[in-house]
Amino acid sequence: MFLAEASVIELFTNNFVVFILAMFIGFEVIAKVPPILHTPLMSGSNAISGITIVGAMVIAGLGRGWWSEVLGFLAVAFAMVNVVGGYRVTDRMLAMFQKK
Repeated sequence: MFLAEASVIELFTNNFVVFILAMFIGFEVIAKVPPILHTPLMSGSNAISGITIVGAMVIAGLGRGWWSEVLGFLAVAFAMVNVVGGYRVTDRMLAMFQKK
């Protein structure tokens, strides 16, 4: 039992460290993007969020307990908000470049 708990703690610690590093790297990359490249970057981000939605639906549908269903549902909901909001922002930015 102790060995299984140790591996779970180690797995959580490793995943948490990767998550924190990804946050810092993501912030640094996004902070250095010039405004002219924001629209293409947002479109790429929306595509990645679409992949996140598919992954969240797979996790929610595995039937590994109610926690996976709840977390899968939350992941789908947050990813959908991100995709819809991203496309709205991209659409508004592209509308700024159209001739009136």
